[in-house]
Amino acid sequence: MAYPDTYYRRSIADTHARAALSGRADCDTVIVGAGLAGLTTALELVRGGQSVIVLEQESVGFGASGRNGGFVSPGFAAGDDQIARIAGAATARDLFKLSIEGVDYIRKAITEIGMAGVAPEPGILSVRRHDGDGASLRAHAAAMQRDFGYRLDYLETPQLRELLHSRRYFQALRDPNAFHMHPLNYLRGLAAEIERLGGRIHEMTPATGAVLEGAEKIIRTPGGEVRAARAVITTGGYTGALVPKMQRAFLPIATYVMLSEPAPDLIATAIATRHAVGDNRRAGDYYRLVDGGQRILWGGRITTRAASTEGLVRELRHEMLTVYPQLKGLKTELAWSGLMSYARHLMPQIGEMAPGVWHCTAFGGHGLNTTAIGGKVVAEAILGQSDRARLFKPFGLVWAGGPAGLVAAQLTYWKLQAQDWWRERGSAEVAS
Repeated sequence: MAYPDTYYRRSIADTHARAALSGRADCDTVIVGAGLAGLTTALELVRGGQSVIVLEQESVGFGASGRNGGFVSPGFAAGDDQIARIAGAATARDLFKLSIEGVDYIRKAITEIGMAGVAPEPGILSVRRHDGDGASLRAHAAAMQRDFGYRLDYLETPQLRELLHSRRYFQALRDPNAFHMHPLNYLRGLAAEIERLGGRIHEMTPATGAVLEGAEKIIRTPGGEVRAARAVITTGGYTGALVPKMQRAFLPIATYVMLSEPAPDLIATAIATRHAVGDNRRAGDYYRLVDGGQRILWGGRITTRAASTEGLVRELRHEMLTVYPQLKGLKTELAWSGLMSYARHLMPQIGEMAPGVWHCTAFGGHGLNTTAIGGKVVAEAILGQSDRARLFKPFGLVWAGGPAGLVAAQLTYWKLQAQDWWRERGSAEVAS
């Protein structure tokens, strides 16, 4: 299957193809999945002196890692209160510190490796779609500074509307440490560095079978097999039946992205910042300018089953025009979708499911920083450098509910949409 036709595919120059596995290969650690979690794990292991083979059923970055919105910011899909309730307040604080570290890890990797075409842009705005007094946002910013030394800037409505010319937005928090980037080029940069250090990556090599019980782990493919002391499974929303325990533990959730035509003058009537933007709804919109401000990359909506991308794009366009009616003449040039993996508890699933068998998956739409730090802590555990992966132990491979879980997730999403609509209704009437 070819890489989907996305903005990222159209804007890359690297068309390097990697050979499929042929015959038997031996290594210290075999990794299944060449997304951000798998490649970060591989990079840290080869830096630590291990021999590593990465198997990818399609191409580097084929899944959600290579076709997402490109936002790099701290935090998880689960709320702070939920994380503290399950894992305790101290562990919740440590987990948030890890997510901040994940942001810094990606920024440092871009610079140290000298990645081309990643184009990091500083700043992410979290905007509120209902009017409020700002007390809760100010309190959150103060708590972040107090607990983590992490700066967030509070923006009142007039300040925000100088940047985003929309009456749908009221207050915001600006994260100057967060950034947005070209995720597929970042992944290709990781892959090139892994290979430079001696690691091997085989594309078009699906893992068709696994023997994981003994001291030697065996991953079988159509053209051969890999034998290793350890195996790491990092397949995210594209996890198949290779490890049934993992397949049962997440829900595949589709999200949708569209790309506008180039129209910098028209876009400038609506958006006067290079910051990325996400709103405060449970499954809200997220967007950013790309190509030097010439286009908008706009994402949002989720479904729990295959849906018409064309139909979802109509919904995305309607949402965009609700926020920015001045963009009515802006045409959509391209649209695509991708699968994320969500656990029932909404937290990443990271750990050792059996001796020598690690998993790093289910990042729930908060993937760039959390997959990076997830891969790093798994590598640290394998190398004996730290036991930080244990912080994720309270969030295990719990059954996600199967088909009933998908139905429940979709109903929950619709309920949250209705709640968001009702909450915004009064603010919209005041603004109109």
